[in-house]
Amino acid sequence: MSNRSIVVLGMSGGVDSSVAASFLVEQGYDVRGVTLQVWEEETEETRTSKRWEERGCCKVGMARHVAKLLEIPHEVIDAQALFKKGVIDDFTQAYLSGTTPNPCVRCNERVKFGSLYKHAQQMGADFVATGHYAKITNKIGEGHRLGSAVDRKKDQSYFLYRISPEWLPHILFPVGSMQKSEVWTRAEEMGLPTAELKESQEICFVTQGDYREFIKVNTPESMKPGTFIDMQGQSLGQHEGIAFYTPGQRKGLGIATGERMYVQRVIPETNTVVLGPVDSLMTWECRIEDLNIFDKTVLAEGANVHVKCRYATPAVRATLSWKHEDSIILKFTEAQRSLSPGQSVVLYDDLGTVLGGGILQRDQEPINIQSNIASTRLQLS
Repeated sequence: MSNRSIVVLGMSGGVDSSVAASFLVEQGYDVRGVTLQVWEEETEETRTSKRWEERGCCKVGMARHVAKLLEIPHEVIDAQALFKKGVIDDFTQAYLSGTTPNPCVRCNERVKFGSLYKHAQQMGADFVATGHYAKITNKIGEGHRLGSAVDRKKDQSYFLYRISPEWLPHILFPVGSMQKSEVWTRAEEMGLPTAELKESQEICFVTQGDYREFIKVNTPESMKPGTFIDMQGQSLGQHEGIAFYTPGQRKGLGIATGERMYVQRVIPETNTVVLGPVDSLMTWECRIEDLNIFDKTVLAEGANVHVKCRYATPAVRATLSWKHEDSIILKFTEAQRSLSPGQSVVLYDDLGTVLGGGILQRDQEPINIQSNIASTRLQLS
């Protein structure tokens, strides 16, 4: 293409962004590779141990290799401080406050796209591109919309719902129209070491154990014992700290009650974890705030939408109502299990177009629980 459009491509060093780079070059774009370094420097020792193969978001060496292979410029931008503040600190503080965060959503919003878009503006680029599985559509009269990828099993639009609507006209998702199997084939044709390019894990900075161990090490104040109570507010025993419990959890409670008990909710104000039977985990509605809306005209009072409360679960139908300008109530056609405050809830239309979404809120605790907590704590003191 003449007067080639400049594209700033986020290159993680993974298979998806590597193949995206190949396609953009093939299509004639002037591609400028950028790797956002969100962790410590890659060293010979970490390469030998394949630590960076496991930490899927920071394979700087592989990104450099692909850029050299495709003969495109490449640079590394230090985003460690931004990543720590916007993702890691947010992650730990959310658990300390009794909510369940989604670090990938926050990373896309606060680090990846924010940094790439800013960099693109500074260098006068036309587009920002990544290897995400999603699509940008542009229909007459509708403008640019974020949509689901062709490969619905790999679709990542759920993780992208918080990016600014103003950015959509300037974003490209080259692999969003491909099946994952096609991407692997293309990577092999490029001569990439596909056996070493593992899929990125969901929480890239939690490399050993699980998130609970990460929180213990990085925020020692999380080890604040409190009380397990039942649905009536009666004491069932002691817990390690509210940061280590999420709704629906059954394992790791460390108590015996004669029946299977599940975490129902966490009450940070009283450092209390409520347990109950599995049936009590079901809910027919939820409230979301901290909204990011792409098309408010479609989200009128009483609108029927498809809702994803988690990335890995299928979308379900719900009826939408506005509580106020920045608060939506969703009433599901099927009861949902173990919804947790802090989760991202994303709204779609029938065609898989993202309409917007928000953060699930914690509603006031039932009166019977609240009224018994004080007496329970007195008995334990």
